[in-house]
Order: sequence, then structure tokens, then C-alpha cells
Amino acid sequence: MPLGQEPPEVLKQRLAYQGRKFNFDVTTLRLPNGVEGDWECIRHPGGALAVPVTPEGKLVLLRQYRFAVQGRLLEFPAGTIEPNEDPAKTIEREIEEETGYRAHKWQKLGEFFLAPGYSDEIIYAFLAQDLELLETPPDQDDDEDMETVLMTPQELDQAIWAGEPVDAKSISSFFLARPFLNL
Repeated sequence: MPLGQEPPEVLKQRLAYQGRKFNFDVTTLRLPNGVEGDWECIRHPGGALAVPVTPEGKLVLLRQYRFAVQGRLLEFPAGTIEPNEDPAKTIEREIEEETGYRAHKWQKLGEFFLAPGYSDEIIYAFLAQDLELLETPPDQDDDEDMETVLMTPQELDQAIWAGEPVDAKSISSFFLARPFLNL
């Protein structure tokens, strides 16, 4: 059965919090199996992510500070989809802002739920190739604290297995990109 094709019966819904990037709902539901109860959910517009590969075969990643985990994570460039925006347009913008590279070749890798136990966020993953380093990259957002890191696919593989902090959307997207990388 396709994802999202078996909705529960909504008995009551209330917005508990409205933020700038996501909302938090509390909903009384009757699940397909008949169970009724209250469920909390983060409602997120979704995100787009790129696995950027330089002409030399290096991956372009970011070491980004994340306040929720109080530290820096290794991540692929990604961003929140704006209202009515195509995920491909989101990531074209984000890769330039976050890494200073422009990709001239794009391929969709797939899409997946990030944390379906409490959020409806979907990540749209793309392979970005034929990269050009921009002479004057766009300004980053004020709240972004990150540095660009170049790694071979083998180095990223080793970092993941060694337990270096890498976020889940990047690990999942790296897995989707592996058939197109020299491993």
C-alpha cells in the first residue's frame, strides 16, 4: 500500500504550537485497527537534500552546529521546502547558500520519512553533479554555523562506521547515492 494511503479517522484536532518551520498538533484519532487516543505530531513542510559530488569524486558535506544536540554534525546540504516550492528548487538554492557550489547535473535519488513516529516530514534526496565553485556564493542564513568538508565516499563510509556524528538524513541519502559513487 502506498505511504499515506490509510488515514485514521480524525475525531478532534488542535494546534498546540505554530512555529516558523513547523507546527505541533495534538489529534484525537481512531486508527484503522479501531484504537482511539491522542497523538502528537510535528507537521513539517518537508526538506530537500543534495549529495554533491565534485568532478574529482569528492563529496561536499557540512560540519554544522545543531543546538538540539549541542554539537556539530556531519551533514549533506539540505533545506526546508518553502510553501508551494518544488523540492528541486529548494535544494538548488540551498546547495549554493550552504556550500558555495552550483550543480549543473541533478538526479532524484528518492524520498523518505525522517521520523514517522512523531513527524510527517519527508526528505527529497538528490544527487548533485558537475559542480562549479561559485566565485561569489550567496550569503548564508544568520543562524547557520557550518564549515564545508570534502571527503571521498570511502572516507564518509569510514566516518559513519567509526561513529562520527552524522545525521540520519545524510546517512540514508548516502546509501541511496552509493550506486552512483566510486566505492
